[in-house]
Amino acid sequence: MKTHSNAMHVAITNRTYKGRTYSSTLLRQTYREDGKVKHRTLANLSALPEDVVDIIRRALKGETFVSAAEALKITSSKSHGAVSAILSVVRKIGLDKILGGDVLWRSIVLGMITARLIEPGSKRFTAAYWQQTTLGSLLSLPESISPNALYEAMDTLFLRQPVIEKKLAKKHLEEGALVLYDLSSSYLEGTHCPLAAFGYSRDKKRSKRQFTYGLMTNKDGCPVAVEVFPGNRTDAKTLEEQITRLREKYDLRRVVLVGDRGMITKTRIADLKKVGYDWITALRASDIQHLYEYGAFQLSLFDDRDVAEIEHPDYDGERLVLNRNPLMTEERRRNRQDLLSATERDLEKIRVRVETGKLVAADKIGLAVGKIIDKHKMAKHFILEISDGIFRYKRDEERIEKEARLDGIYIVRTDVPHEEMSMEEVVETYKGLQQVEQAFRNMKSMQLELRPVFHRLEDRVRAHVFLCMLAYYVQWHMVKSLRTLKEQDAETYGSFRLVMERLK
Repeated sequence: MKTHSNAMHVAITNRTYKGRTYSSTLLRQTYREDGKVKHRTLANLSALPEDVVDIIRRALKGETFVSAAEALKITSSKSHGAVSAILSVVRKIGLDKILGGDVLWRSIVLGMITARLIEPGSKRFTAAYWQQTTLGSLLSLPESISPNALYEAMDTLFLRQPVIEKKLAKKHLEEGALVLYDLSSSYLEGTHCPLAAFGYSRDKKRSKRQFTYGLMTNKDGCPVAVEVFPGNRTDAKTLEEQITRLREKYDLRRVVLVGDRGMITKTRIADLKKVGYDWITALRASDIQHLYEYGAFQLSLFDDRDVAEIEHPDYDGERLVLNRNPLMTEERRRNRQDLLSATERDLEKIRVRVETGKLVAADKIGLAVGKIIDKHKMAKHFILEISDGIFRYKRDEERIEKEARLDGIYIVRTDVPHEEMSMEEVVETYKGLQQVEQAFRNMKSMQLELRPVFHRLEDRVRAHVFLCMLAYYVQWHMVKSLRTLKEQDAETYGSFRLVMERLK
């Protein structure tokens, strides 16, 4: 009679065959038969690793096991992935060597650049964020750092800016290089910074004082230098300093400088000619209208192609390259119609107020109308009649039609010879300014958060802007690398911030 037992155990048996001993690891069950204890083999465990066999042996003895997730309790963690990725790119592109300087100072600056690319914020915020990452261990710095240490590093960064920018120029600019330059502005919080002044606000913050800053890049949009100016400095005036910088500091004899229509003026063209630099810019809309009205070109030029070239005595020795952009044509017409309709809706409200006697005096009517016209920038497209108790308006259809004829047409102006650049290349080169505009958007937006700026000291503002430029320099190289993955992972390419979030 057999009596079964649930008792199982791991047994090792040895068998000698032809002078060799063979060991087997078996899972066995013990039972009784006719009063005798016997063993039944349930499985051969010989093929299992020793550590697995040991776990089975211990489990059969009643020991309880839990998963690693249950056994470990996470008490704290630090962000590492994005930090590590950024620092590896920094070393790959040689930014650590370009910064130079004392090892401790350089590490702190690299930490600030890294933090700005992941979680941009004030220096106090950066100091707090530092402790949440592996920045300290990766840069051989303390796990925590004080805001004052960051401010001191910024002061040194400002002093080293000319040396660093010269290295960047040597790396990314060469003789005959295309250099893109544009100006932007950013508002300041507070009124004590010497740079703070009222000027043309690109942030649409007319009530706030601001500073301006010019960004210089190579033809691919890679940032090389940035300079901060008082808030009331004009575009063309800042270009004067850049010409000197390129010629005297970077020792470049031949350059093609690309700037917008407000940047490269008659005076600046004379300055460029003095140093032997070529240039590319564009004509203002009023200048294009003038050329068209006096027969300098006809719209039939665009019957077969969207690019044409003309000469004109007002632009002696220069090339005028005309370009028609069908997409821009449609966009301009749609925008104009939207603005005309919005202006009419607001003007109609004023007309009703006048008609009902709620608004009578001509000066008050004019003030109300002026606010609307200024808001929508449509003054030239309306015929207005204002007097005491009277307000009439209508569209100036003739003027609207006259402007619409040239929608989507712009003229690029340059002195670069035909043999060095075709008219198609001239147009594409001017379009390259969009890359500088993209840099401004990234530096101002949530990508790098150049603004708001709370610094009171002039040099701290300059250091802050330069730090943001260096962060964009790293970002530019990372995005360039991501472009190769576009076909494989379009979502990853679409948002640098998304990539940073994934890497955390």
